[in-house]
Amino acid sequence: MLAVPAAAQSVKTDPARLSEITKTLGSDAFEGRGPATRADAKTVAYIIDQFKAAGVQPGGEMVGGTRSWVQKVPLLKSDIVGDPSLVLNLGNGQTMRLTQGQEISVKAPLNGTKSVSLPNAPLLFVGYGVTAPERGWDDFKGVDVRGKLLVEFINDPDFDGGEGDFGGKAMTYYGRWTYKYEEAARKGAAGVLIIHETDPASYGWNTVKNSNTNTQFDVVLDNPSASHTQVESWIQRDLAEKIFAANGMTFEQAKAMAKTKAFRPVPLKSSMAISFNANTEVINSSNVVGLLPGTQYPDETVIYTAHWDHLGIGKPDETGDTIYNGALDNASGIAQIIEQARLFAREPRTQRSVVFLAVTAEEKGLLGSEYYAANPLYPPGKTAGVLNTDGGQLWGKARNFTISGNAQLGLLDLLVAEGARRGRVYAPDPHPEAGYFFRSDHFPMAKVGIPAISFGDGNDLVNGGIARGEELGMIYRDKHYHQPSDEWSAEWDFTGMADDTDMLHAVGMQLANSRLWPEWSSDSEFKAARDASAAMRAGGTPLPPQAGSAPSSAPVPAPAPIPAPAPIPGERG
Repeated sequence: MLAVPAAAQSVKTDPARLSEITKTLGSDAFEGRGPATRADAKTVAYIIDQFKAAGVQPGGEMVGGTRSWVQKVPLLKSDIVGDPSLVLNLGNGQTMRLTQGQEISVKAPLNGTKSVSLPNAPLLFVGYGVTAPERGWDDFKGVDVRGKLLVEFINDPDFDGGEGDFGGKAMTYYGRWTYKYEEAARKGAAGVLIIHETDPASYGWNTVKNSNTNTQFDVVLDNPSASHTQVESWIQRDLAEKIFAANGMTFEQAKAMAKTKAFRPVPLKSSMAISFNANTEVINSSNVVGLLPGTQYPDETVIYTAHWDHLGIGKPDETGDTIYNGALDNASGIAQIIEQARLFAREPRTQRSVVFLAVTAEEKGLLGSEYYAANPLYPPGKTAGVLNTDGGQLWGKARNFTISGNAQLGLLDLLVAEGARRGRVYAPDPHPEAGYFFRSDHFPMAKVGIPAISFGDGNDLVNGGIARGEELGMIYRDKHYHQPSDEWSAEWDFTGMADDTDMLHAVGMQLANSRLWPEWSSDSEFKAARDASAAMRAGGTPLPPQAGSAPSSAPVPAPAPIPAPAPIPGERG
């Protein structure tokens, strides 16, 4: 690996500032920071004020010949009107009227329709709903699924056994609910019923309910029905067991069938009648963008990202609280990039430009970063790397750190080396089965080839070790993630988050003051996109990942390309 000197850092992150920003953005005053709500404009204005105070310049789209603070992001907004009518005919003489958010969670439609009416849609069991020709795997076997509701397991066929055609325990993109919806739409299905299980989903039913029964968004697509079925939903395991039992199978038998390449779709006697109306409209949200121009290579960038949105106001929890504050997720991430802006602004300007990108609508499907990737303000081919923060360390200092997923790229080598200088060790993602690589804003950047990582705070705490780190992480996942209780606490210890921010700052500083161009590993599904822009980086120094620096992730398919939304006025890098 090329030797890169450690970055001198004259200022350090103040834990109290991280705490104050997290507390403010995570307060009830910001009403959960839902896109297209009154909190949208308030949140954007707050971040702009913080960027101004930090000392950075506007880095957004061009307005009247100068850069503004924002990149407008047009989004399709959809809300179910009232309660959907959901009636399951098991086929054994029993009919069940289902309640939204209890046995089933149905998303507002994003396929361009304002009403859904399926009077008697037959259910078809399709295993894991995967078409993976490079793995010799096809759960559909040419069966016509048009007009049917597909019953599918979440995650990959390998999850329970830990080995197989999908790389073992680590989730591939085939295991993500986003892929399952996309593939069902490509096949022409009427809808999808994903079976929820806490471990393979990596979150409980409350997270599913809270994320799917509220307002839904998508980027504005030319042909939305090509990406979305009429019905996109999850069902509880208990309901799936009743469906399988009515069709002569146990849950375990159905899963065993689905784990084999020989699986063929199983027509079920069960059917569903689904009807509801929706209010849909196109709205604008905003990515907020700060900039510090480079002194020698201003057209080359290092980008820090975090999403500013959360779930907004939703259904009350057991205490009656309706505000989904999102203090950890992701007011804390925004606090970190605001602090990055302050740190860089107080040091000598870097050779490359540094961009601070606060994106919208991550909770609705990484939409702000998807829009940026399709409509970049700065050339992806000249973006040296993206450092994303989604959440932060709230339990004090840690001895280790990680990234989401186990992708292998030269950018990780820089991070590993910087961690070593600080007495910290890189630990591979402790939960690759959760598919975190596909769940944060670095993923759309990776899809267009940009070396991108999402930083993961360590679980080996100075106070309590791995046992305490894992326990606290599990408590957050089960009791607070995507729930109103994700609120700032005076018990939170921001010293570990400050350490992480300083480490990421040093990595960005090294990259911004070098001619290094981090690369993806040779077997990465993102390498081809990066290679296609290689001519733009002539004169720089490639930084391939070092053998053994990090385990290579199991290959995942390139997701279906998202059509670029209609361009909006302004300069494109």
